[in-house]
Formats: sequence, C-alpha cells, structure tokens
Amino acid sequence: MQFFRETHIDFLSKRKFAIVVSAALILIGIASLVIKGGPLYGIDFLGGTEVQVRFSRAVPIGQVRQAMANVGFGQAEIKQFGTPNDFLIRVQQQQTSTEISDQILQGLQSAFPDNPPESRFVESVGPKIGQELRNAAIWAIIIALGLILLYISVRFEFVFAVGAVVALVHDVMVALGFFSLLNLEISLAVVAAFLTLVGYSLNDTIVIYDRIRENMKIHRREARPIEELINLSINQTLSRTILTSGTTLVVVATLYFLGGEVLHDFAFCLLAGIIVGTYSTIFIAAPIVVEWHKKTELQKVRRSVKVA
Repeated sequence: MQFFRETHIDFLSKRKFAIVVSAALILIGIASLVIKGGPLYGIDFLGGTEVQVRFSRAVPIGQVRQAMANVGFGQAEIKQFGTPNDFLIRVQQQQTSTEISDQILQGLQSAFPDNPPESRFVESVGPKIGQELRNAAIWAIIIALGLILLYISVRFEFVFAVGAVVALVHDVMVALGFFSLLNLEISLAVVAAFLTLVGYSLNDTIVIYDRIRENMKIHRREARPIEELINLSINQTLSRTILTSGTTLVVVATLYFLGGEVLHDFAFCLLAGIIVGTYSTIFIAAPIVVEWHKKTELQKVRRSVKVA
C-alpha cells in the first residue's frame, strides 16, 4: 500500500532550520531540568508506598485528597483510574508500608463511613532500591545506545552509526524535556517507553539507511551529490514511513486517551517519541551523513591539491 507514488520533496534543504528547532527544544528541556533540579522521579526511583483502593460508589477526587491531608498525607499523589470508584494513592516512604497503608485506609474509612474503601493492593519500594533502579535504568539506556552504535557501524558505516545514535539521543532528550516541562513523573514504565521509542526510531532510521546504501550502489557511476541521493531515498520510503508511523500513532493515541491514568505517562512518552523519532530520522540522522560525506570529499580535494 502506498500513499504517494512518487514525490520530490527537498527535505535536506530544511535541515538547518530543523537543527535550530531541535537545539531550541533540547535547550528548553535542559533549562527546565536544571531549574527543577532534575527529572521528577516517581516512587519506583525515590522509594515510597503505593496503595490502590476501590469504593463501592464514586467519590470526588477532591474529597479523597482532603481525607489524605487530614491524616498527614497532604503531599500524596492521588490518581483516579479505570472507574470513578478506583484510586491510586502514592506517598513517599516515611514508615513501613504496612503502617502507611493502614493509616491511608483508616483515614478514608473515617472520611467515608457510609462508603468505606476496599484495599486492592499495596506496593512498597525502599529508597535504596529506588536508587539502584534509577542507576540501572540509566545504564540500560547507555548500553542500548552503545550496542546500537556497534551494530550500525558493522552493518553500514561508522558515519551512519553516528547519525543514528545522535538522532536517538535527540529523541530521548526532547521527550525528557517534555516530561520536565509538563511535570510528568519518570517511572519504570516510562523508562520502558523510552527504550521502546529508541527501538522504534532506530527501525525507521535503518529503513532509510538501507535505501540510501542501495541508491549509492545503483547511482555510483553517475556521481550524483549525496544530498540528492539521500533526498531520493527519503522520498522513496516516505509512503512506508507515513503508513507505519500513522498506524502506530492511532494505537498509541487510543492508549493515551482511553487507557486510563495509570498508562497516561507511558502512552504520552510513546506518542511524543513516535512523532519526534520520525522527524529526527529525516532531519537529524540524514543531515549528519550528508555533512560527514561533504567534509570527507572536501578533505580528499585538499589532499589532491597538495599532492599536485
């Protein structure tokens, strides 16, 4: 299935503007992270207790928040998910998880004697374990990027690997900036989403890289400029890119709007990652290959002039 039979869009002519936009987004995200003292980590990484409760009848979230404040948990994170009867309450680690869950349930039962909540599950993560999970998540992303660099260097050329990794780092930084600007938490599920978007973006980049390599072989004798070959390759894969990204966006958007509060941040990361990943493949990864090849050709010309 193809949306376009043949297109001749000059993507690379917009690369300087795209790089300025990307740099601005990344700098804004970094500024937000610095001002806020880093990402907003969830209980998975900071330690704390998570309690899921279910009421017999729907309860306004404002009343649940007030009930938590009355028992000393005014800073608790409260989310309504699934049905209006279900709530997820997260508090930073203070006592043991049993003591905290008991206080939460007693506070809610006192506030709603005619509609007492039922505890569905209790989960606790200690501060030390949270720190270990945070370090493991960071290393997982770093190792993934390193292995990707090695894989693409072997399959293509080193310049292609550099372009792909820079594009992936760009995607992660932009998505992380969005999370900081919107005050969204970084949890284990979100880290999984980051790794997923890295894989998705890489797959899109590999498809275009394959076509670039094929066109380099086909048009080797024509001495066509590298910009022309890469533009040709992007246009030839444009229909596939739109079809793949479009169908994936529909699924992730459905998950974002209908998946409930618990999946909200995870789906948002994927939603932003798919859009940014498609953009970075065209306007970040490909231009790096262009500039690298142009620099290499210029060096060859200079060496030949010196020899002459």
